[in-house]
Amino acid sequence: MKSFVEKNNNVFVVTSLERKFKRDTCFMIEQGVKVLRVKTGNLQKNNIIEKAISTLLIERQYRKAIKKYFNNIKFDLVISSTPPITFTKLINYIKKRDKAKSYLLLKDIFPQNAVDMGMIKYKGIIYRYFRRKEIKLYNSSDYVGCMSKGNKKYILKHNPYLKEEKVEVCPNSINPRKIIPLSLEEKEVLRKNLGVKKDALLILYGGNLGRPQGIPFLMEIIKDNKNKKEVFFLIVGYGTEFNKLKIFLENEKANNVKLMKSLNNNKYDNILKISDIGLILLDKRFTIPNFPSRLLSYMEFSLPVIAATDINTDIKDCINEGSFGYWCESGNLKEFNSYINKFTNDKELSEKLGSNANKYLYENYNLEKVSNLVIDKIKK
Repeated sequence: MKSFVEKNNNVFVVTSLERKFKRDTCFMIEQGVKVLRVKTGNLQKNNIIEKAISTLLIERQYRKAIKKYFNNIKFDLVISSTPPITFTKLINYIKKRDKAKSYLLLKDIFPQNAVDMGMIKYKGIIYRYFRRKEIKLYNSSDYVGCMSKGNKKYILKHNPYLKEEKVEVCPNSINPRKIIPLSLEEKEVLRKNLGVKKDALLILYGGNLGRPQGIPFLMEIIKDNKNKKEVFFLIVGYGTEFNKLKIFLENEKANNVKLMKSLNNNKYDNILKISDIGLILLDKRFTIPNFPSRLLSYMEFSLPVIAATDINTDIKDCINEGSFGYWCESGNLKEFNSYINKFTNDKELSEKLGSNANKYLYENYNLEKVSNLVIDKIKK
């Protein structure tokens, strides 16, 4: 959104303010962006029933707030993202009212992802209900931006009614910062405070710790490597599987693992600066081609990656194309460990592949390029 403001666009954002924060709907201006925070039910890190109810109510809550705060604002472009998939009526209302166009940023493919995770039954009542919602959302959108080529291919294959010209690749992107490294002394102090041995390979997992991340395989990795002094695992994040992972680590008594809840940006940035490898995990049951956004933060800090995912995501193709890490199917412990060994046996490999990662980021996930892709739709 900041990129749109810098291009002299008048930007309004509507976002949720979950009930757990105990605050009412409010409007404010943040870095030139007009932000409307709408009080909703809880949507993150809660049980599936509460999340489903909150998701069903959010469209009505947003529409009420928009009518109150933005009733006299005429919009040219409506940008929405998934999840959720329940904003079709609201989007159509604004499009009809203002003769606006709409652009859908497809960050999640629901309800199929819930089917893959065993949360709902394929072609069951819940699936059919949300599948109809999904189809309506795609049809009402003037453009659909997919995170990757594989994502686009999947959408067109499973939704043949969509015209190919309205579906395009619009990847996750950032405005890469110039990273100022820590001094050698600062690195040593931080590693020591975290319990990382001086010459140990520091493997970082930063992000959500939920069912989609395939946490059982992470547990396998830790259990198989817990006696290796040359490797240290640092896990930073939170999610539905956090407590399960915490109990597992307590029982395993592994000395080369540290689990931390989510940190503020400055502290997490420093963690990235001292890490040697970034870890990407996805459950192997996925049939949809996900593309985790945490990859970009690793690349921004010139970290190579080891990815253990399902076979359908094309993140493996990007890793191979950019030569910035290694991929294996989630569950293949032998292959995963072989990649760890590559780094422990070659001290210069991390820096070499990390440099490739940063270069690939600038060439493929630059915010300037992606924001222009979206804004240009107003002119058509």
